[in-house]
Amino acid sequence: MSNELDSQRLPELERIVAQALDAARHQGATQAEASVGLQQGLTVTVRLGEVDTIEYHRDRGMAVTVYVGQRKGSASTADLRAEAVLASVAKACSIARYTAEDPCAGLADADRLAREFPDLDIDHPWALTPDEAVERARECEAAGRAVDARINNSEGATLTTHRALRVYGNTHGFLAGFPSTSHSLSCALLAEGEGQMQRDYWHTVARRAEDLESGVAVGRRAAQRTLARLGARRVDTGRMPVLFAPEIARSLYGHFLGAVRGGSQYRHSSFLLGAAGQQVFPSFLQMSERPHLPRALASAPFDLEGVATRDRELVRDGVLDGYICGSYSARRLGIATTGNAGGIHNLLVRAPGSERTADELLRQMGNGLLVTELMGHGVNPVTGDYSRGASGFLVSNGTLAGAVHEITIAGNLRDMYRQIVGIGNDVDVQGAIRCGSLLIDAMTVAGS
Repeated sequence: MSNELDSQRLPELERIVAQALDAARHQGATQAEASVGLQQGLTVTVRLGEVDTIEYHRDRGMAVTVYVGQRKGSASTADLRAEAVLASVAKACSIARYTAEDPCAGLADADRLAREFPDLDIDHPWALTPDEAVERARECEAAGRAVDARINNSEGATLTTHRALRVYGNTHGFLAGFPSTSHSLSCALLAEGEGQMQRDYWHTVARRAEDLESGVAVGRRAAQRTLARLGARRVDTGRMPVLFAPEIARSLYGHFLGAVRGGSQYRHSSFLLGAAGQQVFPSFLQMSERPHLPRALASAPFDLEGVATRDRELVRDGVLDGYICGSYSARRLGIATTGNAGGIHNLLVRAPGSERTADELLRQMGNGLLVTELMGHGVNPVTGDYSRGASGFLVSNGTLAGAVHEITIAGNLRDMYRQIVGIGNDVDVQGAIRCGSLLIDAMTVAGS
């Protein structure tokens, strides 16, 4: 095999997948699926103007799953030579003969598989040399350190460029693949003043290098965020409105997605068990899945099982329309797959006609807390109980009134979702969930 990662290698990967599927048939599998992936990338970190690390990443692998009746076996290998592929298939078939039967096991239904493959514009290789990457990272960090003399240390600026090729096929006759890229730049700085040392960061990520924020902008934003945290104090314990910044609000919707995944539902391990058709959010909130947005970070023509991805309204007027399923979890629930094996594809959270600017949300809140960072993992996915360390800013009469830290915010996610009273138009598009600021009417804030 060639060592270069190029989209022209897709036919080569397709032949490897076809070889695995043919071998599975010959060894008695009634169904089989296989995927092959190649990845490579460059990561450079500069700290205090000096090169800290230069890492070149290269990875490859094949995974195969076979079904002998309702028995399942899987194997994988990083060796893509023909003999290694055949040996992996043999291992998977051997495993399948000893596993228990599962009536829900099997490939995705053939009529659900993708037949059309739109151009999603998600492959934009960046021909960046290590020296060029170092200079871009150095420029980013230098811009941040130059903002203020109180910026006296740095955790560094990191630039990463990544490209992947993936091909998936199964014995229903599906065989397809596509290349994709992602690039990112981040900077984390430290400041000293008012008897404290504080840290903060900023980052940018995109499919295409031209869509990244400039290194100077990232460095300066990291510096501004860090300086704003100087003088942070604790707050008195009590209940108050809480506004989550867009990049933090994403995690709250992530907990919701985890609760409505098919696996959580059929295992009865969700605080939103059986919630389809119920009012989960206020009536002004809508959630839409849009898998085919050009250059979006979670766009894909098909999911990990080859099922076609489609536009979907997951939440309509605050009501949960259904669950997020791959084929197996869908069968366990007695429904059809939603094309989400592997996760969600561009979830858009909106409040049409009701969205506000960040400043308007601050004025709506009046007095409360703006959260810009969360820490810890105090979320119970079964009960929905939520308790996490946080930092951010006090808000007084609709304006920021000083940084706060060493606090805990707590509530129950089901209650928190119903108590959403505002959605921002300051949408952060740097992830699979695209959302703006999120204002919750009241949460318990524990401080001094």
